[in-house]
Amino acid sequence: QVQLVESGGGLVQPGGSLRLSCAASGRIFRTNAMGWHRQGPRNQRELVAAITGSGSTLYADSVKGRFTISRDNAKNTVYLQMNSLKPEDTAVYYCNVNLVLYTQLFGMDYWGNGTLVTVSS
Repeated sequence: QVQLVESGGGLVQPGGSLRLSCAASGRIFRTNAMGWHRQGPRNQRELVAAITGSGSTLYADSVKGRFTISRDNAKNTVYLQMNSLKPEDTAVYYCNVNLVLYTQLFGMDYWGNGTLVTVSS
């Protein structure tokens, strides 16, 4: 009923940049908060950044000043621009969106399958 398609992961050298995208499709009435989480080799899944429907943003302390989250409401897409990447940013990145479908009265959380980001020289 809902599909989340992530793209943009890959291998990058320390100090480099990547841009992740996550597009939601389906019978979407409204897109509420959207965000990115990540899970490294030895870590629990953690919130990286989130953006509300009105555009307010929230970042993990470890990525402030380096990552920027944005959204295109017309495309139901959320982006994560990652600059000055560090080896400790290596993780699988998951997008998470709260959607209200035409068949629902309230929002529900949906998760993408994840995209791998590897920061290494």
